Amino acid sequence: MMLRAAILDDEIRGTKLLAHKLAVFESEMQVVGVFNQPALAADAVAALNIDVIFLDVEMPVLNGFQFLEKLGSFDFEVIFTTAYDSYTLEALRLSAVDYLLKPIDEEELQTAITRLKKRVNEKAKYKLVKPDKKPSNRLALPTAEGVYIVDKANIIRVEAMSNYSVFLLTDAKKIVVSKTLKEFEPALNDVNFMRINRSVIVNLDFVVKYRKGDGGTLELSDGSEIEVSPQKKEALLLWLY
Repeated sequence: MMLRAAILDDEIRGTKLLAHKLAVFESEMQVVGVFNQPALAADAVAALNIDVIFLDVEMPVLNGFQFLEKLGSFDFEVIFTTAYDSYTLEALRLSAVDYLLKPIDEEELQTAITRLKKRVNEKAKYKLVKPDKKPSNRLALPTAEGVYIVDKANIIRVEAMSNYSVFLLTDAKKIVVSKTLKEFEPALNDVNFMRINRSVIVNLDFVVKYRKGDGGTLELSDGSEIEVSPQKKEALLLWLY
């Protein structure tokens, strides 16, 4: 399988150096786009059908995290590259494939590409919706660490985080998956789940209180309070009453 990659770094020297190092992997990865201006790269990157972007963190106008937010949704993996080590937790929160410090070590780059290939293979192997099978009470969630198999009944809510989704479970575990909420809706429509606003899908079995308002607010059993979109209010009240 030939992987398609893009590079975004505001420094021309940085993109040239990384492209040179990636040339070693030309039998398994093709660099199809190199960009130096994050504000102009979003539309071009979205059209390239890439598997991964090597993304600098510290850039003018838009940093790496803001660039992903600007995209809104995307289906490729992310490997962050930066001269600073202060963004590690943020990268992990976004479930990036890897986080490479400049100057990039060749062995660390090899490790990142190995992890990337594993992630891409897992995404192809574990599909969230399998139309040829009966509805299941379990859900496969592919992550950087492996595939979690969770009971839908144990999911309290699912929150959008850029192009990622965060599953919050009854045992307080959080699982970050590189899929959008929209992609999860078909897998959850056979049980008591409802997308109550743009960013949250809620398991209605865990609702303990509804507070009136324009759209209203739901209080869940874990203590969280979620605003309800006015457009979802009527459907929610029909379920509650």
